[in-house]
Amino acid sequence: MKLTVLGMYGGYPYQDVGTSAYLVQTAKFNLLLDCGSGALLSLQHYLDPLQLDAVLLSHYHHDHMADIGVLQYYWQLHEGPKKEARLPIYGHTADPLHFASLTMQGITDGVAYQPQRRTSLGPFDITFLPTVHPVPAYAVRIVERATGKVLVYTADTAYFDQLPQFARHADLLITDTNFLKSKTGTIMHMTSTQSGLLAKDAAVKQVLISHLPQDTDLNQLRQETATAAGPQIPVILAQKDLQIEIQ
Repeated sequence: MKLTVLGMYGGYPYQDVGTSAYLVQTAKFNLLLDCGSGALLSLQHYLDPLQLDAVLLSHYHHDHMADIGVLQYYWQLHEGPKKEARLPIYGHTADPLHFASLTMQGITDGVAYQPQRRTSLGPFDITFLPTVHPVPAYAVRIVERATGKVLVYTADTAYFDQLPQFARHADLLITDTNFLKSKTGTIMHMTSTQSGLLAKDAAVKQVLISHLPQDTDLNQLRQETATAAGPQIPVILAQKDLQIEIQ
């Protein structure tokens, strides 16, 4: 299983880099995990978008789904072989209007995932965990059946007690790390220290900090996370075009 970072900022694109979007691939399957601003342009460097097998959305904030509409237009307007006759876009139904927008007649199909049930998607088994966020949002645990490798994506969330068990023993954990440890008050994203402690408590193999802020020293953000995670867990700072083989 391979992960490619297509965008990793929270809120809005910055200095030619987009918001949350990740390409998850096996030898025969291409999954787009979230589809933030700039995702379509970045995706085209690695894959003809017509060769996507599916899209999976953690929630419907614009920095995670802004490019869904233009991806639908791409599928509508481009000729050529497609892996699927209509692109399935998986999302939750807690927001009916946004879920309805995932379907474009004859082009894409909105497919409802049930957060309380496991979803089988191509070579993956996927489970979900509701997060702490202003809108319904779900962390995602992806298990590659053939290898047993595990990718966990917290999506957008404040820290809460169920996260470590959900992320337990992940081969790669992607955390929403939007603040330095000094952040105070009510926050709907994790701090560097919280991401590091999550990685440590979940005993993951490595952690990728993402959903990054535009106005913060990112080296400091990574260092604070690494200090909390401990020396045994590599902490990687998300960057556009970063590729990780999940082994």
